[in-house]
Amino acid sequence: MKTALTIAGSDSSGGAGIQADIKTMTVNGVYAMSAITALTAQNTTGVTGIMDVDQEFLEKQLDAVFTDIYPDAIKIGMVSSSSLIHVIAKKLKQYEAKNIVVDPVMVATSGAKLITEEAICALKQELLPLAAVLTPNIPEAKVLSGMEIETPEDMIDASKYIAETYHCAVLCKGGHQLNDANDLLYRDGKYKWFEGKRINNPNTHGTGCTLSSAIASNLAKGYDLDTSVYKAKEYISGALNAMLDLGTGSGPMNHAFLIDGGR
Repeated sequence: MKTALTIAGSDSSGGAGIQADIKTMTVNGVYAMSAITALTAQNTTGVTGIMDVDQEFLEKQLDAVFTDIYPDAIKIGMVSSSSLIHVIAKKLKQYEAKNIVVDPVMVATSGAKLITEEAICALKQELLPLAAVLTPNIPEAKVLSGMEIETPEDMIDASKYIAETYHCAVLCKGGHQLNDANDLLYRDGKYKWFEGKRINNPNTHGTGCTLSSAIASNLAKGYDLDTSVYKAKEYISGALNAMLDLGTGSGPMNHAFLIDGGR
């Protein structure tokens, strides 16, 4: 069995973060492992607390994984401090990690920044250049490119800038009132659109975490990047189309819809 590691924060309500990653990786046929960067107290209505792990403990988690069950792919989610970003980058280099998918979680749907400017700088300098592919949404692509993104052409220009700056592929995710569910993959000077199914489901908590984890799972299994993105988007569509409705806010998807019809 192929293996995948998620490096991210815990979501106590199970819809995003480590919990969503593990569910996604498992259903997509790889053995899932985790290194937790932070604990959060959150549910479908919002986050009420965050507690970061310390550098030494994150380092021990990564050593424990890499020295025993080496991951075939790695997904990195929200890391809120520059010190933890430094630890992750150091360990990925030490163990010559491959198939690194970075979901650069920096900006909330409301537009508010979720990590400090110092952490954003560390992310840009240390982590993004190690990635095989980045998966920013529109607000995050704006931060990484320094560009305004108002049209599909803007998505192409911003993705090109990010790809050339950090020497990796970029999957710029649509949504946020732009281009609906269509995503743009830019790499090696070329771009390709992946059209998404329009599903009328307000419960979209954890879609970014889930997509990046599904891409990592497919890369771990040996699929090329185009196929990995296509299969990941198909999985997301299925999870949304299952119409799970939990909680009073923006609820989670049904990650297990493929198991016995999701029942």
